[in-house]
Amino acid sequence: MLRSLDIRDMLIIDRLELDFQPGLNVLTGETGAGKSILLDSLGFVLGWRGRAELVRAGADQGEVQAVFDLPPGHGAHAVLEEAGLPGGEELILRRVNTASGRKTAWVNDRRVSGEVLRSLSETLVELHGQQDDRGLLDPRVHRDVLDDFGGLMAQRQTVAAHWRAVSSARRALDRAEAEQQALQAEEDFLRHAVAELDALDPQPGEEETLDARRRLMQGAERMRADVVRALEALGSQGGEGALTDALRWLDGVSDKAEGALEAPLAALERALVELGEAQAGVESFAEQLSFNPLELEETEERLFALRGLARKHEVQPDDLGRFAQGLRDRLEALDASGVHLETLRAALETQRAAYDAAADALGAARVEAAARLDARIMQELAPLKMDRAVFETRITPEEPGPHGRNAVTFAARTNPGAPIGPLNKVASGGELSRFLLAMKVCLSERAAGLTMIFDEIDRGVGGATANAVGRRLRALADGGQVLVVTHSPQVAALGAHHWRVEKHVEGEVTLSRVVPLDEGDRVDEVARMLSGDTVTDAARQAARQLLKA
Repeated sequence: MLRSLDIRDMLIIDRLELDFQPGLNVLTGETGAGKSILLDSLGFVLGWRGRAELVRAGADQGEVQAVFDLPPGHGAHAVLEEAGLPGGEELILRRVNTASGRKTAWVNDRRVSGEVLRSLSETLVELHGQQDDRGLLDPRVHRDVLDDFGGLMAQRQTVAAHWRAVSSARRALDRAEAEQQALQAEEDFLRHAVAELDALDPQPGEEETLDARRRLMQGAERMRADVVRALEALGSQGGEGALTDALRWLDGVSDKAEGALEAPLAALERALVELGEAQAGVESFAEQLSFNPLELEETEERLFALRGLARKHEVQPDDLGRFAQGLRDRLEALDASGVHLETLRAALETQRAAYDAAADALGAARVEAAARLDARIMQELAPLKMDRAVFETRITPEEPGPHGRNAVTFAARTNPGAPIGPLNKVASGGELSRFLLAMKVCLSERAAGLTMIFDEIDRGVGGATANAVGRRLRALADGGQVLVVTHSPQVAALGAHHWRVEKHVEGEVTLSRVVPLDEGDRVDEVARMLSGDTVTDAARQAARQLLKA
């Protein structure tokens, strides 16, 4: 419930503090007195998009603060929790607009974005005017209204979940079919390339090994002569023989050298060991230089085959094995794609069946809810002096989607014999107002905790019809809170609380103020609404009669 509204320096309001009450609150006043400014200011603090320039001329900034009471279970608590904002039984919204256009907002003294304000506003306030393009006149929300009335939102969420599952299964199937088509387009290439690679069977590091062996064989003839000469120099006719002779000669005299030759003899023995190892290594290399003349040709052929395939597939020779495995994997995927596609098609059909069942159940529930809504609205139209009107909720097939397979539109007939058609085509302004009011009464149980604001919803009606509208508004406010901006004395007289919006001039500045009315003031205000500028005794007497009703 909206408890208070504090407005400072907004349009033609310098300072205004309003304390609202439960029940039916009415605001009256002459045209242009500033009633719409109150709604603009409330909309501003709630984050609604409205006028661009709101700051009062000459002021540095404008500010609006609204205080709401939040009972346990109110929808605003969930929004506050999700936004990480402090909660409680009281909700304080404050928003400032500077003269330069910069807007800043706070919720319970925490800085917030306009988006958070708008999320909160959806749980706090519902605004309706005669041209209610968010409700009766907008077919895009008729389905939402019906589902809300019928308590079908949980079923609709189930349908939406099945729709997402269908969409996901369809995307998976589409991707798999596209992949299969791409693989089929290159199947011949894949099979030929895999066969060619399998026949060659390239191994990691093979290209480097073959290249080294090829270079070795190519230089073997030149190296072989030098290696033979080296072996001769190391052998018994060369270094080995000389070292052996030296060792024998020195060993023969070592016993007479008093130990002086022990170190040289040990060094010669080590040298002979090292020389033997060098000789063995050179002999091993010499053996490598002896090869079958065809080996060079075979080595070159394989090396060139490896390098040729690498160039063909634009990979490094060492990557041919991994490349071949990738091609094999794609072939296996192609060979297995038929089974995979059948699995995905079966999964899609399962999801479609689940969606169809849920959508059918939702459609049936909508038909039942539509019958109840039509009956309820017809009951509400009778007290509103429209007992001969007909209201009809039409449910027609539409393309499947997350909301099911039903389009919902509200149609009406206001006069017997006239065709039933869209509300905005067959109903006048006053009739639309009463249709809207009947709808709101029917939905009031599902709008618990909302402050409902009706902006001149009674325009175009008068007399007994206006009185009927006022009584339905009072019934709608029972146990809740309704704010009504009205020019109808019959509606104003039924309010539990009454404020008059008036405009006055101070110096050369026009300001708007809102005055709470006591019983005597209410008589004068209702009389003014009945008779105009000149309030007569007869008008006051008529006003008293209305206020007693």
